[in-house]
Amino acid sequence: MHISHNEDNNLKRLLSFSISSIKSMCGNFEIDGKTDIDLRAKELVFERTRYAYNDALEYFEANFLTEINTLGLDISFANEDDEDATI
Repeated sequence: MHISHNEDNNLKRLLSFSISSIKSMCGNFEIDGKTDIDLRAKELVFERTRYAYNDALEYFEANFLTEINTLGLDISFANEDDEDATI
């Protein structure tokens, strides 16, 4: 990405949209977290933002479908494990 000082607000906006989108597709994660799930989710956020920045967002889901599905399943399984641990 060609980042200049003037584009800070645009990039922040694109990043916030990407965080919301990935959470909607895959489930909740911590963008500043250190777990494997959090790091993989952060990578998808950056990739989606890159696609949005380059006006190619329509290709993101098809190109990252495996990663999106895998992350979604891993988040779901992690949530199930957390629920089972509290029972």
